[in-house]
Amino acid sequence: MKALVLAGGSGTRMRPITHTSAKQLVPVAGKPVLFYGLEAIAEAGITDVGLIVGETAAEIAEAIGDGSRFGLRLTYIRQERPLGLAHAVAVARDFLADEDFVMYLGDNFLLGGITEVVEDFRTGARHDARILLSRAADPTAFGVAELDGDGRVIGLEEKPRHPKSDLVLAGIYLFTPAVHEAVASIRPSGRGELEITDALQWLIDHGRSVHSSVISGYWKDTGNVPDMLEANRSVLETVDAVQEGYVDGASTVTGRVRIGAGAKIVASHVVGPAVIGPGTEVIGSSIGPYTSVSEDCRIEDSEISGSIVLRGCVLTGVARIEESLIGRDAEVRRSRGVPTVHRLVLGDNSRVQIAS
Repeated sequence: MKALVLAGGSGTRMRPITHTSAKQLVPVAGKPVLFYGLEAIAEAGITDVGLIVGETAAEIAEAIGDGSRFGLRLTYIRQERPLGLAHAVAVARDFLADEDFVMYLGDNFLLGGITEVVEDFRTGARHDARILLSRAADPTAFGVAELDGDGRVIGLEEKPRHPKSDLVLAGIYLFTPAVHEAVASIRPSGRGELEITDALQWLIDHGRSVHSSVISGYWKDTGNVPDMLEANRSVLETVDAVQEGYVDGASTVTGRVRIGAGAKIVASHVVGPAVIGPGTEVIGSSIGPYTSVSEDCRIEDSEISGSIVLRGCVLTGVARIEESLIGRDAEVRRSRGVPTVHRLVLGDNSRVQIAS
């Protein structure tokens, strides 16, 4: 069995971060979200992986390499334009050959992995496709599945205005080679894309078996900033306390905090769950819970909580940053004015002055 991981796309919902970096590499609890999917695939016993990449291919290749760090053999497959999930299957046709495969969207996050569903697909009752579903408060932003009274999939729609259920496609699919006939038979949707929902509907309409499983654990499509921050909170709930860096006697570290090698905590307070990346310096500052700070940052005389801070950022003299996503090498410094709460989404290399 093979895997097809989608790491292309323009990441419009994550701008301005994705103007200069791949959305799949934004860290959740200190680790790029794409890594969680690759680890789940490896844990399920799949080693042969095709990675769909687009305009951020070079950045993704630099982060992942040949896949050996995950125990995988990677084949990079270029998709010149993001023309739909089914189009990605068509682009990967030669790589997939006539083998079963799991398709995993690289910006999706699923706690608990996919080992059980992959094993069931391999050894259980034979189905032409299996989809993972999750309940959503607003199904209109997703592909939506309709089930009959026995739980069989009888219909699918992509981002419908009037959803027939609250069960949405969770971005993880398992297919037999039958899907290739379906992909070859469908036409672009009104959005100009080859929709995987149309391919699945083609299978259903032609008497093929499409099975579903409803996810009971945590799943999140991290395609926008609030969902990314929520995923970060959920993963931080599972971190263990690890201290590889330096904490001076004037500092307090409370709860489950992971402090990376070479990090320094000086005259500061850190409340977990939180992650302080390698080489990061925290000086005279307060790091609140559910905060993930990447490597080589400097946080001085500042307060931040519930946020994600990417590599190389500098925060100086800034009070009360909350629920923010700050891009690589950004600088946020004190300006004169009335103290307030700040919520930020900053692109890479940003420079901001804030009243504090």
